[in-house]
Amino acid sequence: MSPSNSEAEILVIEGNEVRISSPGKVVFPAQGLRKLDIVRYYLSVADGALRGAGGRPMVLKRFPKGIDAEPFFQKRVPENHPDYIDTATLQYARGTSAEEAVIRDAAGLAWVVNLGCLDLNPHPVRAEDLDHPDELRIDLDPMPGVDWTQIVDAAFVAREVLDDVGLVGWPKTSGSRGMHILVRIAPLWDYKQVRLAAETLAREVENRAPGLATARWWKEERGESVFVDFNQNAKDRTVASAYSIRPLPDARVSTPLDWDEVRDRRPEEFTVLTVPQRYADVGDPHGGIDDTVGTLDGLLRLAEELGPAEKPPRAGGADGRRQSTMPLIEVARTKTKPEALEALDEWRARHPSIAAQLHPADVLVDGMRGSSSLWYRVRVNLQHVPEPERPSQEELIADYDPWAGKTWPGGPGAGPGR
Repeated sequence: MSPSNSEAEILVIEGNEVRISSPGKVVFPAQGLRKLDIVRYYLSVADGALRGAGGRPMVLKRFPKGIDAEPFFQKRVPENHPDYIDTATLQYARGTSAEEAVIRDAAGLAWVVNLGCLDLNPHPVRAEDLDHPDELRIDLDPMPGVDWTQIVDAAFVAREVLDDVGLVGWPKTSGSRGMHILVRIAPLWDYKQVRLAAETLAREVENRAPGLATARWWKEERGESVFVDFNQNAKDRTVASAYSIRPLPDARVSTPLDWDEVRDRRPEEFTVLTVPQRYADVGDPHGGIDDTVGTLDGLLRLAEELGPAEKPPRAGGADGRRQSTMPLIEVARTKTKPEALEALDEWRARHPSIAAQLHPADVLVDGMRGSSSLWYRVRVNLQHVPEPERPSQEELIADYDPWAGKTWPGGPGAGPGR
């Protein structure tokens, strides 16, 4: 968000006063959208946005330096939060805990936007029951070289699987390149069981549409297919919820769809400038989602029928880290995506004949979650390069360490008793 000298503005929202600092700060320069415009957008779709994120603890993904800079992730709610912001204390896998924000009304939406949040990132649990998710999340994540029609085809295969196990899926654009399908479930199963159910669905989608979709966890093994990302259902994971604004130059929105729209609409149609009118005209296509609560019994029975998922082989050093079966080389580790792409360009310039033989899905630029922000890893899969021509692993062009100086219980640098 660009600097602005405009004075704060006080909004009265359903009886609550919300202070919006620097309301004239430009957030999306191409559209001339200011911070106050982002607040007004969320107020215009408040019921739908709260249907997706309300009542759930959320990670605050903040963009204090604008959409062109990396955000930082804030798990702990600010100490001076207003009375209309609830909280819930989550226990994390690393042994830490965090008191996270829980929004329940339109004032809460305005408050998180004032903190510099664009997209909303709630956990799949309600604040009243933090151990049992009530939402199964299907994330259709396209590999490079995959177009929208392939994502749509995968979505309808996923819908068919859901129908067969008695569940109802509610599609929405992810707000980037992919699609999400949300499934309301009774809060009767823990995270491990929900993740197993999601993995089972992913495996069944791959079984029914091999080559179109994949459940392979390791990115280098997926090829040009749609990854059904079941791991978004693991504990501690969040995804951008319905009506979230994504940090893309066109101010794209993660938008709920009716199934009869899925083939004809495109993600780029839905932006901060277009979604409010759509919402006013047709309402929220996910308006009935809470009336379709289902059971995981069918997916868990299918899990037993399919048997355990094949686990990738592990080899390598004493740390037990997995060694890929693919001919991978690592190019760089960087703090920002532009630095990652710059390192990739440098590697291509060093190896032009090799770069010319790569397929789109052979270039792996991954955003990795650090302690409070993303960092980027650049790798190249040499599977389409004849073995005699493959370059060996070289010194990294950039070697950013996201964990430098940071410790946590049981993590690198943690001494005895920490």
